[in-house]
Amino acid sequence: MARIRLDHVHKSYPNGYSAARDVSLDIADGELLVLVGPSGSGKSTVLRMIAGLEKVTSGRILIGDRDVTDLPPQARDVAMVFQSYALYPHLTVRDNLGFGLAVRRQPASAIKERVDAAAESLGLTALLDRKPAQLSGGQRQRVALGRAIVRDPLAFLFDEPLSNLDAQLRSDTRTELARLHLRLAATMVYVTHDQVEAMTLGTRVAVMHEGALQQVAPPMALYREPANLFVAGFIGSPGMNFVRGRMNGTGAGSAFEGSGLSLALPDYGANASGDVVLGVRPQSITITTGQGDAADGDSWAAAVVLVEALGSEQIVHLATGELRDLVAVVPAELAVAVGDQVRAKIPAGAIHLFDASTGRRISRASS
Repeated sequence: MARIRLDHVHKSYPNGYSAARDVSLDIADGELLVLVGPSGSGKSTVLRMIAGLEKVTSGRILIGDRDVTDLPPQARDVAMVFQSYALYPHLTVRDNLGFGLAVRRQPASAIKERVDAAAESLGLTALLDRKPAQLSGGQRQRVALGRAIVRDPLAFLFDEPLSNLDAQLRSDTRTELARLHLRLAATMVYVTHDQVEAMTLGTRVAVMHEGALQQVAPPMALYREPANLFVAGFIGSPGMNFVRGRMNGTGAGSAFEGSGLSLALPDYGANASGDVVLGVRPQSITITTGQGDAADGDSWAAAVVLVEALGSEQIVHLATGELRDLVAVVPAELAVAVGDQVRAKIPAGAIHLFDASTGRRISRASS
């Protein structure tokens, strides 16, 4: 296995469109790094440049100690798993698994040994004599994984490999991938638009938007300390609530004033002033029914406009003043219905502030 480094990599096309802009990444040997972002963010372009399927406009790519920037794909010793599986329909599972080794003229005994080992690890042994048309989507994806494994490459590259699977199968295969990474201790780069996949699979997650890296961090660091508004809104489900407003006052008297929401925020007094965006995750908002907390200055009255029951929890949409859709995630046991008047509260430590003009996160004065 090997370390992968991207050094100020840029990809632009003749029409002037920049698919990747000044991307620098250092992926450790044995790490599973996930590239995540919406469609058009540049994540697949970065993966294809690592694989050699896209030519780099400027910058360098190193795999191990080799500069592979100008090397063709076959000279990079990486294995890529595609969204479409890319299996040969006329070959059996056994022959699909061993195809890459056969092309490299490996001895038949070595091919059989490695194919059998990969098949056993992925639960494919009973399917070795079948052809792709006789397999389910999940089985085909495991064959595609196995074909990469038998090559024993320096790194594995995954381009949205689970997007063709149904929800339950995606979850099961995602677990298999996580176990596979632990077993192989292999360097893996995984592209997805699904933030659940990113958060559950990645050792670290690199968030991309409009061709640029927004933040690279362990999954929970992204969730707890997003670098900017885009990361805060993209990571987490349901998405973070945002309220535009202003910071008024100084020191202990600092307070946020927004549409339908006023909160004392003394911890931000030294670092925030003027126009800001307040962010709070739905899981951080607490709701109490009735008017028992009306005297509590930290809570405010709200009306329930929608309730989405998810079994173990509920997503509750609130309206308060001019703020028409504040989303909270609450326990399923809380008795709440559309039209109810409730009181909502946000712990001070759960609040994020962002500069309204740059989108960058503002640190607490005490941190």
